[in-house]
Amino acid sequence: MGSTDSLEKIVLFDGVCNLCSSSVRFIISHNSKKNIKFASLQSAFGQSQLQKYQLPIEVRTIVLIKGEQYFTKSSAVLEICKELNRLYPLLTFFKIIPLPLRDWIYNFVARRRYQWFGKKDQCWLPTPELQSRFIS
Repeated sequence: MGSTDSLEKIVLFDGVCNLCSSSVRFIISHNSKKNIKFASLQSAFGQSQLQKYQLPIEVRTIVLIKGEQYFTKSSAVLEICKELNRLYPLLTFFKIIPLPLRDWIYNFVARRRYQWFGKKDQCWLPTPELQSRFIS
């Protein structure tokens, strides 16, 4: 049985959302293993992954692809926490909160993210140093 640590991990995010782009930068700065790659939901790769996993072609959620599994919304956030430095993996404790309640909170923020944090006209582009962590 293979290690789950060796599975490819890809975060699909809304590339025009300021909150989402800031979250990607946070993940990058707190993922010293550098074992997470990123792609915007709007990219051809992002769209192909949504189709592969038969997810709605919408940009309301973060998606974590881990090997052949995928996680969305609050489950994706908590799975990502497992890959971060320091005490962030302890946040997975919040899995004790029932999924419908966790996702209700996630959806509450997601519906207001453009209003609260703003939106770009085009997808955020990583710096040349970070380009290897992104799939276009």
